[in-house]
Amino acid sequence: MSETAPVTLRPRRIRLVCWASAATLLVVFSLVATSLAGPTGNGYGTFQRGDQLAMAGLGVLGALGILLFTRPRVEADALGVRVRNVLGSYELPWEVVRGVRFDRGAPWASLELHDDDLVPMVALQAADKELAVEGVRALRRLHQAHLAALAEGAAGR
Repeated sequence: MSETAPVTLRPRRIRLVCWASAATLLVVFSLVATSLAGPTGNGYGTFQRGDQLAMAGLGVLGALGILLFTRPRVEADALGVRVRNVLGSYELPWEVVRGVRFDRGAPWASLELHDDDLVPMVALQAADKELAVEGVRALRRLHQAHLAALAEGAAGR
């Protein structure tokens, strides 16, 4: 693999868990929706078609909420890194990145910026073990290649 080859990283384990959970939630809410028929427990009302549709709709909304957790992704190339987390995204040039961190016990990796901020990369999760470690190594190679290019540019002047 070239040091400047583009890298795309996504979590593996959480995606499998989320897809299975979303499918299960959808099935459960569909079964509950089909069982809503006839009078209520105390006989003062009856379940209607709208109640069934509302329960199925809640299942769809819940499944979509779970699938938000499959959104994280990290894409990096020689120019910079793009981080997409569950509810936000960042596009950073390598010039603002001090290093790629994956601290012991941390749930995911992060980018350390020159202004001492940390940008979490939820796509590189500790639960993915070796896949996450290889992803961090690939990002560090890209960062080191950028630093080497800067050093060459400064030495060439």
